This record gives sequence, structure tokens and C-alpha cells, in this order.
Amino acid sequence: MYLEYFIIIVAGVLVGFINTLAGGGSVISLSLLLILGLPATIANGTNRVSVFFQTSSSVITFWRKKKFTTPKIWWLILPSTIGSVAGAWLATGIKSEALEIAMVIIMAFMLIFIFIKPERWMKENTAFLEKKIKWWQILLFFAVGLYAGFLQVGVGYFLLMALVMGVGFELVKANAVKNLIVLFSATVSLVIFILSDQVYYLYGILLSIGSILGAYIASMMAVKKGGKFVRWVIVGSVVLVALKITGLVDFKELFRGILR
Repeated sequence: MYLEYFIIIVAGVLVGFINTLAGGGSVISLSLLLILGLPATIANGTNRVSVFFQTSSSVITFWRKKKFTTPKIWWLILPSTIGSVAGAWLATGIKSEALEIAMVIIMAFMLIFIFIKPERWMKENTAFLEKKIKWWQILLFFAVGLYAGFLQVGVGYFLLMALVMGVGFELVKANAVKNLIVLFSATVSLVIFILSDQVYYLYGILLSIGSILGAYIASMMAVKKGGKFVRWVIVGSVVLVALKITGLVDFKELFRGILR
């Protein structure tokens, strides 16, 4: 039993680190929760506990580093939070073949963007940032929030793409704003899952202990190392998620072997 708790905490550290710098860490936490016998709906809700605490930790760090300098971000937070409420209410499970295929396709395109024109991720589009929010940007962040509320897995990728290519943020600042948006999303989603009695608190708290530490380490490294470091963490995270979704690596069997 204690070994089980230790593995959950260690997994939380890794999840918090990956989610803070990019996204996709929930693949690990959700797989582990399912291995431990939680129904998919309960695992989906329980995962939001650690997401809430890890983003709280990273947002505090980014806030102290003064990464939230434009009031424009609140116009992005509002539609994404509303979308998260709708997505959480719609959530009935985490299994969806169509969604998994879409994630692989989008992540493949993301890797192309990173390696063909990395400067697009490294430089802030000041002219774009100074423009008023457009209606399509509101719809874009509502859609991302809808997905975040429904499933959460890999939402960091969608947010980074939306913030950098859709709004004009430089990658490190986009990563900070991403965590702030996810914090609002995770908060409203968690409330809905709690009201629906779909949270197993013990596992959620254990994951949170590890994820807070992982999120703190990642947010400090992101600020110190800059966009190039974050970009390579994104690549690693995309590969991790792709291996899971395509079935090339069975994380359930991997965790099951460790727990034996």
C-alpha cells in the first residue's frame, strides 16, 4: 500500500513538470488512476485535483516573475472558463477514438511548426498583441476550454498553439498564460466533478503533493532556460502522448509491472 502511495506521488512530480512546461502529463496520471481500479469517470474527475494544485503552484511562480503583464489575457480566460463549465458537464468518460485520432494529427502538425519555423515560437508578435480581441479568438478559446473541461489530456498543446499562433505571445509568456487559463478551467471543472461525486480524494491529494513540486521546478526552469528548453520539453511530451494514443507503449502494463 505504501509503495502504491509512493508511486502516485512520484508520478505526480512527473505530471506536474510536464503539464507546467507543455501538456500531456495527464496521460500518466489518468493511466495510473485507471490501473488502480478507478472507473474512467472517477479517474477523470480525480485528475482535476492535481491539475488544480499544480497550476496554482506554477501560476504563483509566474506571477512573481511578472509574466502576466497584459490585461488582454482576461478576455481569453473568460471564454475558456465558460467553455470548461460546458465541457465538464458533458464529460461522461475519457474514452473517445475520434478524439484520440484528432489529438495525434494536431500534435503531428505541432512538431512540424516547431522544427520548420521555430522562430515563430520564440518571438513575440507585438503588433498582433496590441490589436483588440477578435470574435474568432473568443470562439477559439471557448473551444479549447470546452475540451479542457471534458477531458483535459493534452489541452496544454492546444492552448500554446492558440496563444502563440492565434494571439501572438512569445513561447515562455504563452506558457505562463496557459497555466493561468488552465487554473481557471481546472477550478470550475473540479467543482462540477465534486458536485457529481466523481472525485476520489485520497489519490487526488497524493498526486497533488507530487505535482506541486514538479510544477514549481518546471516553472523555475522555464523562466531560466527560455523558449528553447520549453520547446524540447514539448517535443518529448508530444512523443509521450503519441506513444500512448497509438498503442505503441502500453502505460497500463508498464505501471502494472511496477506495482507488482
